[in-house]
Amino acid sequence: MLARVIGAGVAGLCAAYALARKGVDVEIVEREASPGLGCSRFAGGMIAPWCELESAEPLVATLGEEALGFWSRELGVATVAGSLVVAPQRERAELVDFSRRASHFERLDEQGIAALEPDLTGRFATALFFGQEAHLDPRAALVALTEQLAQTPNVTLHFGCDAAELATTPDWTIDCRGYAARDALSGLRGVKGEMLILHSEEISLSRPVRMLHPRRPVYLVPRGEGLFMVGATMIENEERARVTARSVIELVNSAFAIHPAFAEAEIVEMGSDLRPAFPDNLPRLLKRDRTLYINGLYRHGFLLAPALARRAAEVVVNDEYFPEVMDAHSDQRAIAGRPRDHAAVAAAGTGV
Repeated sequence: MLARVIGAGVAGLCAAYALARKGVDVEIVEREASPGLGCSRFAGGMIAPWCELESAEPLVATLGEEALGFWSRELGVATVAGSLVVAPQRERAELVDFSRRASHFERLDEQGIAALEPDLTGRFATALFFGQEAHLDPRAALVALTEQLAQTPNVTLHFGCDAAELATTPDWTIDCRGYAARDALSGLRGVKGEMLILHSEEISLSRPVRMLHPRRPVYLVPRGEGLFMVGATMIENEERARVTARSVIELVNSAFAIHPAFAEAEIVEMGSDLRPAFPDNLPRLLKRDRTLYINGLYRHGFLLAPALARRAAEVVVNDEYFPEVMDAHSDQRAIAGRPRDHAAVAAAGTGV
């Protein structure tokens, strides 16, 4: 059996990995010259299923739990150091609301925060600590996954290539094009995300830190060697590449509120892209004849891709059916539904 995976972002690479592990011959086809050059490149890389319960449906956390083992134990590219959620003193109510919706955490006082992150000593009076969560560098993770696929005998990689150029005819097509699949999925929309990468030798953090705020929530993800990813806005428009001055100011100000030393940090990179989302912001496996669409991962790409990929492989190999992402009405919901919040907002999240 030959399966052709179109798109080499996190969804496509995970799908290829899952199919290859099932013994399927896999072709990966990507128009770009290398993998991970779409919205996966700008992801936060937080594998934080229980934090995401604060704003996402329970299904996201259920599927996301599978990602912890995949990225940390199976591939060995994630660090399980937990997630820390804080709020300024005047925004303590935000932390209380967050705790009511999230799970799998413990409450920390100022001393407990200092024990975990000494550089935050005296900065926050209380926090929530999600000790089982993890984080990774998305770009390094995609390189590692691609290298593993390249060494797999039943996988062929085609970069800088269009599927129409290939002579082979696959038994299955796995469409993982993200927002580019809007030509086939009319309910798909793009949600713009912007991020910064800052460099500072004055700050050391061991885990992602989310700071809650009613207007400007933010997260910081350590990337090593003094680098921190700061993200990410969520804006309901489809301007793919433009990073706005307002967003830069808000992200820097929020990072400064976590630690004043970020005011002197170097801005190493700014980036923006569109996350693919259906109107209810939930993921889909949509089966149309011998084409299977994996899409709608929204801002949870690295969190949801392993679970969606595993299910996709079961559909292809064993004709399995997963109602949580494939029920008979999901295609119509994708076209006719409405998003829970279609206003322009800035909010913290797992990333692309």
